[in-house]
Amino acid sequence: MAGRLVTVDGGEGAGKTTQMGFMREYLERRGYRVVTTREPGGTSLGEEIRALLLGHRDGGMTLAAETLLMFAARAEHLERVIRPVLATGCWVLCDRFTDATYAYQGGGRGLPLERIAVLEEWVQGELRPDLTLLLDVPVATGLTRAGKRGVADRFERENVDFFERVRAIYLERATHEPNRCRVVDASQSVEAVRAEVEAMLAEWLESG
Repeated sequence: MAGRLVTVDGGEGAGKTTQMGFMREYLERRGYRVVTTREPGGTSLGEEIRALLLGHRDGGMTLAAETLLMFAARAEHLERVIRPVLATGCWVLCDRFTDATYAYQGGGRGLPLERIAVLEEWVQGELRPDLTLLLDVPVATGLTRAGKRGVADRFERENVDFFERVRAIYLERATHEPNRCRVVDASQSVEAVRAEVEAMLAEWLESG
């Protein structure tokens, strides 16, 4: 039996990394084998691309270059990690996936969503996440949290309006795909978010 792809997405300061750790523990307690990974990244080449995307050199890059680099890293990730792991029956728990490209490059930067859809189809084929948990937090709250982590990366330095657009696309996608996307109120305490996430996972697992 093939494994399942579960993605965790959301804006800055939503607490994805923390909740992914809890999710992995929850799934492993129930007997599932789980591999965790992240985007951009997940492979040697992907991590090099991540450094380019998040770095501050040369004042940034064009939107086309940024988007194509995202999908270049994703293509490598799918070929080297995600598809092989799923084929063994393991689950893949991924920190960000293509929803983030729609949100950041589409919503935040203004790239037409139709262009992203073409790249998604080319790189992924029919593969889509089985479940996506969107950790949603008000922009001001998320940026305050993110500001405590250290030096901001190239995306974290964007203005509030950028992140409001990012959040709007995330929520729009969740509304349009309710069977795949579940929205979690990430403005709560870490333990409250954990409880909500685990309740959603339990309901989803029981539904088959």
